[in-house]
Amino acid sequence: MLRHEFQPGRLVTGAFLTLAGVIYAGDAGGAWETPWFVVIPVVVAGMCLAGAVALVTRGIRRRRRVGRRGGGSAATPTQAEREASR
Repeated sequence: MLRHEFQPGRLVTGAFLTLAGVIYAGDAGGAWETPWFVVIPVVVAGMCLAGAVALVTRGIRRRRRVGRRGGGSAATPTQAEREASR
């Protein structure tokens, strides 16, 4: 099985869409009565929350990636090395 990176935004999206499906399934099964417009706020809220989670995840991963490279790499000369080469 191929490995892939974990994407929490997609997990949140799937959870809210599953919730919408459960709401409609309960209505279809006769467990409760659900108006058609109830699912719209659930799906919209889920998408907004998933977008926010994806942005936070991207920011965290970007910050960690920059942190691994380090501030001063061997390829870029420091201020002292530039002055010494003049």
